[in-house]
Amino acid sequence: MKEYDDITLKRLQSIELMIVNDFQKICKKHNIQYFALAGTEIGAIRHKGFIPWDDDIDIGFLRADYEKFLKVAVEEMGDKYIVMNYKTDENYPLMTTRWMLRDTKFREVPLKDVNCELGIFLDLYPFDQASDDEKEFQRQSQIAWFLTHLMMVRSIPFPILPMSGWKGKLVHAATAAAYGGMSLLHVSKYWLAKKAEEAATKCNDGPKTKRLSFYFDTLPAMNVIDYDEVFPVEEMPFENITLAFPREQDRYLRSFFGDYMQLPPVEKRKNHYPHELDFGPYADIPLEDLRNPDLYIDPKNYK
Repeated sequence: MKEYDDITLKRLQSIELMIVNDFQKICKKHNIQYFALAGTEIGAIRHKGFIPWDDDIDIGFLRADYEKFLKVAVEEMGDKYIVMNYKTDENYPLMTTRWMLRDTKFREVPLKDVNCELGIFLDLYPFDQASDDEKEFQRQSQIAWFLTHLMMVRSIPFPILPMSGWKGKLVHAATAAAYGGMSLLHVSKYWLAKKAEEAATKCNDGPKTKRLSFYFDTLPAMNVIDYDEVFPVEEMPFENITLAFPREQDRYLRSFFGDYMQLPPVEKRKNHYPHELDFGPYADIPLEDLRNPDLYIDPKNYK
């Protein structure tokens, strides 16, 4: 983790709050259910807001609510925000959507060479039904994960790895070979993403299942939660507002983070410290205005 200076981090977190305030206005107006998750959950439980070094907010949805939000967000606030995903720009290498603030820049080091626009964002995760048949779920997870990672390699032939030495060189040789092969065969990034999404959504039109999964995480079948652990959601304080969170959080968080109530050692703290950061027209707007849930911030009003 690289550390922000206090002034930069406070402004970034305040802009994140502005974004999530706008996000909640849309969700309330259109009856869209969401649930904050991961580090945002831990922050709410442990700190009543952001983890002190954190720089983003993570939002999950059922697939239907996810698709509904993406549609109405363009209609309601398309002049202020950009919907970035593989459908709006095939060079975007992830299966999440970023709801990005126009006229800002936020580009992490792993994405520094990706040829698409990247700004300050909410990270939006679609959760799909997970088959109650464990063998079928594992097969579905493997296919979605494999196609997703091929899509990522199609955009980033030499990804940043959590390893070095001969293991890192071996993985980079494999990713470079995969990239070269797909380039020669003209394999489309969009096609790979579409097929990965088809695998992930396979069970959505059938009977309601007991579990939900975000199929595109670091490992196959990694991000799974029981439906009844999420719904009905629970409102909890987060900074000066409230957010919706899964009703039962402990098992899910422990499976990812272990004893999440203990502060991790400094060397294991994680953020998305950017290769490029530009607040654009939001650089000088007072923090108390950015954090005010009753305001709709238009930078033109501050000139």
